Amino acid sequence: MKKPIRIAAGIALGAAAGFAYYYFIGCQSGACPLTSNPYISTGYGMIIGLLFTMPGSKQDKKS
Repeated sequence: MKKPIRIAAGIALGAAAGFAYYYFIGCQSGACPLTSNPYISTGYGMIIGLLFTMPGSKQDKKS
């Protein structure tokens, strides 16, 4: 049950970070497609947040 909550929290934090990047740093001229649109920057932030919180594969450690 903790994995879905962790993934949802990562997506939410990523979305917040993506929107914050658009709001505070974003491109004002509209020439930058990633940072000039709040929906795109928020979407990319969500994807990055998802990638950081996805569980990885477990590898056996052999000594």
